[in-house]
Amino acid sequence: MALIISFTDKSRKGASDLMKRLLIFTVFVFVTTGFLKAQHQEISEKPEMYRGRKVESTDTVSLLSAFKRGNFNGHFRYFFMSTQNEKGLTDYYANAAGGGLRYETARFHGFQFALSGFYIFNIGSSDFTKADTTTGQYNRYEIGLFDLQDPANKTDIDRLEEFYLKYNYKTSNIIFGRQIINTPFINLQDGRMRPTGVEGVWFEINELKKTKLEGGWLYAIAPRSTTKWFGIDESMGVYPAGIHTDGTKSQYAGNMNSKGVFVLGVHYQLNEKIRLQGWDFLVDNIFNTAMLQTDIVLPLKTGSKILLSAQVISQQAVNHGGHADATKAYFEKAGSALSFGAKAGWDNTNLETSVNYNRITKQGRYLMPREWGRDPFFTFLPRERNEGFGDVHAIAAKVNYKIPKARLKASMAVGYYHLPDVKNYKLNKYGLPSYYQLNGDIRYSFTGLLKGLEAQLLVSGKINDGETYNNQRYTFNKVNMIQYNFVLNYYF
Repeated sequence: MALIISFTDKSRKGASDLMKRLLIFTVFVFVTTGFLKAQHQEISEKPEMYRGRKVESTDTVSLLSAFKRGNFNGHFRYFFMSTQNEKGLTDYYANAAGGGLRYETARFHGFQFALSGFYIFNIGSSDFTKADTTTGQYNRYEIGLFDLQDPANKTDIDRLEEFYLKYNYKTSNIIFGRQIINTPFINLQDGRMRPTGVEGVWFEINELKKTKLEGGWLYAIAPRSTTKWFGIDESMGVYPAGIHTDGTKSQYAGNMNSKGVFVLGVHYQLNEKIRLQGWDFLVDNIFNTAMLQTDIVLPLKTGSKILLSAQVISQQAVNHGGHADATKAYFEKAGSALSFGAKAGWDNTNLETSVNYNRITKQGRYLMPREWGRDPFFTFLPRERNEGFGDVHAIAAKVNYKIPKARLKASMAVGYYHLPDVKNYKLNKYGLPSYYQLNGDIRYSFTGLLKGLEAQLLVSGKINDGETYNNQRYTFNKVNMIQYNFVLNYYF
């Protein structure tokens, strides 16, 4: 009964506290009944942290057995981030450390239950409550390691991330509750301490020949860099909302009404070389987004492969775009947007290279709440996005190299992003000028005594290539900056 109440309570206020109490109660029940006696125990996130390690496909003979034969896994994470801005502007640094546990039962008549939570500490960082003295703007990146809604909070940063009931049928399943999903528009958003979580019903069907179906209805979201759960409409505007198309501050946060997001994804393997996927995201009463993508793999006699991909994304407003008052709407009434992109690459055992292009037309701003996930564009590079813009030309070259015996992976990427003028408010939501970006990423997996430990170093730099009108608000934490990220992950 407690499980059902936690999922159907329409009030978002106090939901976090309710989930915490349920977690404590559940653990108490497990301990007092002896369920735990038999247990022994992006900046990339391990999927098994969210879906659990492999469990036995056969059902257990009793509920008690299902709990005893379940799986625990855990994750400790340390994250150092430092952003260096132009001379005269404020620089920032942050040190975050945290850990979490996840438990999922074995199957019992096809059912499984799972819960997980994570805790974060600020162990030494800049003062995020102070604005830059020149621009009056606040920190953009480092605060994301903690709780951006409470910059002064250093210790009480925790969240119950998963709390769901799952039913398995052959190789398909349906999940009800709080969970982690990974789709083109709602995804983990790696690169901070914790990912974005969702609450709702999600299904995956794998029984059809050459076809996989997934989707569902989502009515709540816990954006990364927050500790709370929000209704779909409440979540839009938790992050900085940018400006309206007339140049005034966006006012959609807290002013919209939506019952949730309806999602459907179709994956079709046409043959061994061609894979198709299509997605539709309907945000009730606000907007609809549809995506089609084709991926082609052409094997070569040398053992290498040619990689080709194409993508198109179309968006349309629904009703008034979230509110009858245009200044409080997320999407312009009758507004629309169109994006298309392509990728050409080459891959062998250890090396993969690609050239990527993306175009967002002048038709309108491409809009997708940054609270929900990162861009699905082929040209995406960590630490910046092209969401909120129209009339964009982007090109990026990427190189990934791995040495399996040395447990080492390295990548480098360079991109150019031509954006509309910062004063073209209709097509530039965040006042970001055109820029060049260069990323370098090295990852190492330890073995032996330190098996389970992974280290990552990501360095990202952005150089301005647009007019800023001598206003450093268009520069601060946006361009002419370099950022360092060092991450340690320990999975068990």
